[in-house]
Amino acid sequence: MPVRHTNRKTPVTLLAVSIGLALQMNAAAFAQDAATAPAQATEPASTPAPVDTLDTVSVTGYRASVEKALDIKRGEAGIVDAIVAEDIGKFPDLNLAESLQRIPGVVITRDAGEGRNISVRGLDSNFTRVRINGMEALTTVGSSDQNGGSNRGRGFDFNVFASDLFSQLIVRKTAQADVEEGSLGATVDLRTARPFDYDGFTFAASTQLTHGDIGSKTDPRLAALVSNTWADGKVGALMSVAFSERRTLEEGSGSGRWAGGTSNGNFNPASPFAPARLATTNHPRFPRYTLMEHDQQRLGVTGSLQFKPTDRTQFSLDALYSKIDAVRDEKYIEAISFSRGGSGKPQTIVRDGVVENGALVYGLFDDVDIRSESRHDEWNTVFTQIGLEGEHEFTDNFKLSGKVGTSSSKHENPIQTTIIMDKNNVDNYSYDYRGDPYKPVLNYGIDPTSGTGWTLAEIRLRPQYVRNDFDIGQLDFNWNISPGFRLKGGVQAKDYSFSTRELRRASEVSVPAFPGGGTIVPSDMTMLASLSSVNGSPGTWVIPNYLSFANVFDIYSNTGTFALTERAVNTRNVEEEDRGVYLMGEFSVDLGPIPLSGNVGVRYVRTKQSSVGIATASGTPVAATAEREYSDTLPSMNLVAEITPDLLIRLGAAKVMTRPGLGFLTPGVTVNVSGGARTVTGGNPNLDPIRAETVDLGVEWYFDEGAMLGLGLFYKDIESFIQNTRFVQPYSASGLPASLLDGTGATVNDDFTFTAPLNTPGGELTGLEANYTQPFTFLPGKFANLGVQMNYTYVDSQIQYLTSTGANSFKTDLTGLSKHSWNATLYYEGERFSGRVSATNRDDYLLQVPGTEAGFDAHGQTGTTTVDASVRWKLNENLELSLEGINLTDEVQESWVTNSAGQLPLDYSETGRQYLLGLRYKF
Repeated sequence: MPVRHTNRKTPVTLLAVSIGLALQMNAAAFAQDAATAPAQATEPASTPAPVDTLDTVSVTGYRASVEKALDIKRGEAGIVDAIVAEDIGKFPDLNLAESLQRIPGVVITRDAGEGRNISVRGLDSNFTRVRINGMEALTTVGSSDQNGGSNRGRGFDFNVFASDLFSQLIVRKTAQADVEEGSLGATVDLRTARPFDYDGFTFAASTQLTHGDIGSKTDPRLAALVSNTWADGKVGALMSVAFSERRTLEEGSGSGRWAGGTSNGNFNPASPFAPARLATTNHPRFPRYTLMEHDQQRLGVTGSLQFKPTDRTQFSLDALYSKIDAVRDEKYIEAISFSRGGSGKPQTIVRDGVVENGALVYGLFDDVDIRSESRHDEWNTVFTQIGLEGEHEFTDNFKLSGKVGTSSSKHENPIQTTIIMDKNNVDNYSYDYRGDPYKPVLNYGIDPTSGTGWTLAEIRLRPQYVRNDFDIGQLDFNWNISPGFRLKGGVQAKDYSFSTRELRRASEVSVPAFPGGGTIVPSDMTMLASLSSVNGSPGTWVIPNYLSFANVFDIYSNTGTFALTERAVNTRNVEEEDRGVYLMGEFSVDLGPIPLSGNVGVRYVRTKQSSVGIATASGTPVAATAEREYSDTLPSMNLVAEITPDLLIRLGAAKVMTRPGLGFLTPGVTVNVSGGARTVTGGNPNLDPIRAETVDLGVEWYFDEGAMLGLGLFYKDIESFIQNTRFVQPYSASGLPASLLDGTGATVNDDFTFTAPLNTPGGELTGLEANYTQPFTFLPGKFANLGVQMNYTYVDSQIQYLTSTGANSFKTDLTGLSKHSWNATLYYEGERFSGRVSATNRDDYLLQVPGTEAGFDAHGQTGTTTVDASVRWKLNENLELSLEGINLTDEVQESWVTNSAGQLPLDYSETGRQYLLGLRYKF
């Protein structure tokens, strides 16, 4: 492993010293308490104790949040978990996804070192529905190609929001009739603060400085809340705001997947190195180093008005605005020859090599094309939501409630520009994966820092846009028929629309001549890119200067060769109309000495879909519309038996469904050429939704105040799954028109990866969760301020995957599923000092089954263990100082491809540790 920079340890030392000093001070206080204890015990027994006062214990801070979360969990009929923020600026984590990973069964995926999506009980983000203030919503952001690009699916991107905007997160793991359909994994409820949550006038503000140890950037983070009530608590108003900036370096390497030697025509058959072996030997498609510079600004605002004209009537108007602005620069150096097939680069000569487990892990080559890329992205996502809800109690036993609202997520990526320059037919190029496979040694056979001799190869302009909209109306009744039975029912209308579009140049490989003539890049239009953490070879290389090219060629003029046209095959939309009705009974009875409560209900929903995309008719691309309608009847039951007042047994059963992914529903094909990647993606608007039957059994023992020990078992019989099948073949064998390749630089003889979705037989998913929470109030003195939260989840699934022909392929885990995951938090909550250390772990998981390239079973991700810590010091009743550390173990991201011979590296990246120093004020 490479030697780390010693200055990166300084913030860790500072954090450790802070915790140590604070604990030492509290230990001294404990010693003083212990020293005075005997003197107190020797007081005369006849001294009367006062009888007119009652000691009260005020629980605050993180411990109070834990207790409130347990109260929510205990009071629900279904199986839920919650996270509660005591106040603004006091949320346990900076990112909503990172907070949710503290909940049993929830794991996250990261983008640029920050939590982005969640997976619940082995089911990825596409199976999780998210509601904000009771209304379903969807947010999507942009990303690098390595991390999936712009989100065009149903998965919720949590990094749109600052956690400071929310006061409560609830994860509902079992279904019930009054919660809308659409989830196989969980329904996540996000709630913003309201004025009636506070007692009169409240003002709170916090400020933090964040520092990353890769790149050594320091950025601000601000949050504030003001709330008040008037007219004896009948009217209230609240506003909160949060702003943050985050500049991050992401460094690593990539292989571009692995492929067979002669299957893509990459190598000269006359190569001196064992030509016969090359036919069955895998090699990296474009080994490269990566450097990404992320600059994000996030602004969020919430507003809430509440009106309670009488004790029986209440209205709430909630509004939420959030915007994330991002600039990302990606810098690469790679050997592009190995990814070219057909007539691409078959003359590359393999002079020497080493084969291990069927892979050419070391090679020395001649006639290799070297590529340097500079990609510049500017994107933003704006999310807005406004909702009005109200309720009125007509009698003591009958209440009506309703809500109407709308939300919109607009993702715009108006600038996605890639400048590419090549040096062709380079000799003495080598790569070496024999040491650390995720940090290969790449020798380019040239001086990589020299700006001379490069040829301008491509200028890509690919602006793109994604929009998601929800309009929701709902009316519910709540009828208390008898002391032991309550009937609930309601209707809901939900309209959802999704649209995405992309623009491109007519020909990305058509490049202009420079002012001096020719396509040789002038050295003054290049710049250097340097790795600061990953010890690569080279650590520095030359890249195109994006700004110079933009200015010299006026690439954003939208005229001439830089005119942009609609990329029709990447433009599509989906409209959904969901109409639902439910009826649910809540009951409470005694079975002998055991109180039994719960709910039984049924929900009926009709889904009407209309999707528009590009199909081919007589060889000509045409717009095609497909319509589909289906309905689901979804019964559910949740039971709670109080064996004792503190020992609960829960049983839940339901039938659930998730609608197909948005990209699957397109009635056409998408053709994409990006460097060496050539893909054709087709849709299937006639896909059935993913349906499952679920059973949950849980035991919870609330053995002390704020303490709980729980064990849960869960089972899901997934009746049908949706799988993308992938296979590689020449474009000419697809029957698609050659015109779809216009302007891409690819030919019909090139190999493309074809992807098409279909319903598969599904399979079973089983698992268990263990949960332990306890404040150590039984310990003496200051040690009674300690507490712990721990949970563990095991998930196993057997999903039948299919080949491109529909035959059975592998039977293995769901993509995104980690068999083992756990979380542990040790906290201390004193009058002046508080601290917390949390560790989160998840196992390896699959990203794609089967693998893209022939002969590879799957793509996967290596599991991680991250450690975060924070300390807070209360300076007085109003001021608090804080120091936090994120990813203290400096975890990295590693993905791989696998076959019978073992794993080979796919992508590697690291973003380093992050530290925050803050000050909080509350009045």
